[in-house]
Amino acid sequence: MSTFLINNILWFKAFHVFFMVAWFAGIFYLPRLFVNHAETKSDEVAQQFKGMEKRLLYFVTPFAIFTLLFGVTIIYAYGYDWFVASKWLHIKLSLVIVLFVYHGYCFKLVSTFAQNKNRRSGRFYRIFNEIPVLILLAVIILAYVKPM
Repeated sequence: MSTFLINNILWFKAFHVFFMVAWFAGIFYLPRLFVNHAETKSDEVAQQFKGMEKRLLYFVTPFAIFTLLFGVTIIYAYGYDWFVASKWLHIKLSLVIVLFVYHGYCFKLVSTFAQNKNRRSGRFYRIFNEIPVLILLAVIILAYVKPM
């Protein structure tokens, strides 16, 4: 294992958490835009939401990628034996995969709204908005408490 990786692991962790926070800021806000978009009756307001949704999703996507890259770097730095022994990490990674699927689904939703094909209610998007909140809570508990 590289001494560069070992000597800089705290930097990798700091950047991992920074990009995760930036990613989640967008992932929490985007469904709120969907709620308002689904409930608006104004075509002019709907047009504004379309632009906001697309810009926000494309703005936060690099944060998701950097979160992943720094996370993989941290795993690599700790090594294979640590990875295999860390049961909590396997659950965390499964939840992270769900978050990336969620993020990908947001692209579909942005496209659906852009094409004026949304058929879901604001209530649906309010519930949809809670998914990453619950996953984030679980991920933080797994990463910091390491219950297993």
